[in-house]
Amino acid sequence: MPAGERRRAARRFADNLGRTLGPRRFRHVALYLAGDGELDPLPAMAQARFQNARLYLPALDRVQRGQMHFRLWRREQRLRANRFGIGEPPRRQRARAAWALDAILVPLVGFDDRGHRLGMGGGFYDRALQDLERRPRRPRLIGVAYEFQRLPRLANAAWDRPLDQVITDWRPD
Repeated sequence: MPAGERRRAARRFADNLGRTLGPRRFRHVALYLAGDGELDPLPAMAQARFQNARLYLPALDRVQRGQMHFRLWRREQRLRANRFGIGEPPRRQRARAAWALDAILVPLVGFDDRGHRLGMGGGFYDRALQDLERRPRRPRLIGVAYEFQRLPRLANAAWDRPLDQVITDWRPD
């Protein structure tokens, strides 16, 4: 997808996110920095509901291989590349447990209407979200995808955590 179309899709996603979430304000939001043609959720963070929110980015755990947590991100801060070349906030930034966030924007490769998702195959989000049902509260899990990534039906495994909703770049004409 050409860069200009990806930017337009990100703006449409931001509009759709605003309409879908209603007036609720969010204080702690995890998102991702788009790479490899992923739909960029960052323009949506300019909305008033997110103005005072603390933003968190996924960060790989350096001790427990295969584990991921969400680390506080300040936009002016320089990011450090992890082993996959993805930028992460410095380790000195505090992490927040997934269950203590208000919303987590999850990148998708594919999704279906039941909230099942297909990721990049590393299982990082699956492991980070695995114990949400046992927690006193949980975040709203919002998949971020292009409309063309919608699939009729995805198989799900026992460890898969369905999303609460998926918001795309689709805009009715």
